[in-house]
Amino acid sequence: MKQIFIILMLINLAACWVYPNRQAPVMKGLLKGKINGMAIMAPPNPFKENPMPIIESIGVNYVSIQPFAFFNKDQPTIEYGGYLWWGEKKEGLIQSIQLAKKENLAVLLKPQLWAYNQWIGDLEFDNEADWLLFEKNYRNYILPMAKLADSMKVELFAVGTEVKLSAIQRPEFWRGLIQDIRTIYSGKLVYASNWDAYSSVSFWDALDYVGIDAYFPLIKKKRPNVTELKRAWEPTIDSMEAFYNTWQRPILFTEFGYMSLEGCAYKAWLLEKKQAEAKLSEQAQANALQALLEVFGQKSWWAGGFQWKWYADISSVLKKSEIERDYTPQGKKALKVLKELYGNREEASQ
Repeated sequence: MKQIFIILMLINLAACWVYPNRQAPVMKGLLKGKINGMAIMAPPNPFKENPMPIIESIGVNYVSIQPFAFFNKDQPTIEYGGYLWWGEKKEGLIQSIQLAKKENLAVLLKPQLWAYNQWIGDLEFDNEADWLLFEKNYRNYILPMAKLADSMKVELFAVGTEVKLSAIQRPEFWRGLIQDIRTIYSGKLVYASNWDAYSSVSFWDALDYVGIDAYFPLIKKKRPNVTELKRAWEPTIDSMEAFYNTWQRPILFTEFGYMSLEGCAYKAWLLEKKQAEAKLSEQAQANALQALLEVFGQKSWWAGGFQWKWYADISSVLKKSEIERDYTPQGKKALKVLKELYGNREEASQ
């Protein structure tokens, strides 16, 4: 037994030494049967080319589409329409869904709230009247989205995204909203919780999936290898499995992803603010994606997830220097990792 233990220790040490700064061999085809999702960013103008064939050829079988609305805490109002990009407006949503279905891609419609000066997760009100007005406005935004999703046979609908304090403090509102959505929408439902709040949400039993935007901080090291990253995931996996056993709902990563920068596997929200100072590293991004997908891909309670993010017309949105640092895997080492894990049928254009 002692000899076996020593051999296993040596194998583990060898793995850490052999792949210090590059990708370990990928578990090819591991994610067949999972939700292999890609979040498509709405283009500012109508599609020049259909992006769905390229996405499908990677091995992606699901896309998420995010219609953003703007919220103003001081009113409190929610504005959808007006000066939105074309891809976020109703006509853009309809065409995006149609193009996805033409390529046999399932769809997650994932409405989100955004403001210039505040994260929706921090939204909170001092009095009941403001809470009730916000909730009324939110219903007026989300219910038409659910009707659209049902009319186009969208497979999965998000009732909310990262509305952290509201979801924790106002669960009865969310239960009532979910019940109303079910009367007009026949597909599956998910709520997309921020990574640090999913365990505080109390209405998972009303939904079909536990949704998590999975930006968990893992390790401070600038370029951790795959083995180190997998080890860093272990406490989260243990707590998540216990959570699944309690709620009996499959866990879906409604977002996951890493910037192609050193330090991308730590606190992404801080790295975003100082990304101009960080060093480029496609390998750090590729390693982080590989580790996440391989550790969770082997868990039966993990339904899959949606890579953040893919641009339908990237040159019209980002400069070359911005693309190099962004979450997108387009044209990067991370794309090869996704293809191998998803089991793509053909090499995709980049």
